[in-house]
Amino acid sequence: MMAKIWQSPNQPVVIACPLDRRTMSIYRGIYLNYPMLKSYYVYIMTNKYNTVLYTGVTNDLERRVFQHKTNAVKGFTSKYKCTKLVYYAETDDISVAITEEKRIKGGSREKKIALIESMNPDWNDLAGEWFDL
Repeated sequence: MMAKIWQSPNQPVVIACPLDRRTMSIYRGIYLNYPMLKSYYVYIMTNKYNTVLYTGVTNDLERRVFQHKTNAVKGFTSKYKCTKLVYYAETDDISVAITEEKRIKGGSREKKIALIESMNPDWNDLAGEWFDL
């Protein structure tokens, strides 16, 4: 799993590591390591044939993926059966997460595929073992 690096204007570089839920900020050459207070996630869901891509943002990835997998919320993902989590990135800044979501949504399908394959080359369901469904 790779760390995601974001930088907002006038802010330190933030390296988000989803596995240990910690961030490391690099500010004026000083490394600061601290737990994330609030997490926001940008994620991509697909169907079992990998033909449909849905990009979203949430503050609770596990809950949101569960909603997609159980069709709890009617909409695009339930209509097109997008139940497989193939990409996600974490940040502690909601505005950064929303900007990243818009950037991904505005990109071509090829760019989305490249982003997914940079983290998950086999297109495995990253939430495949989270639930007993």
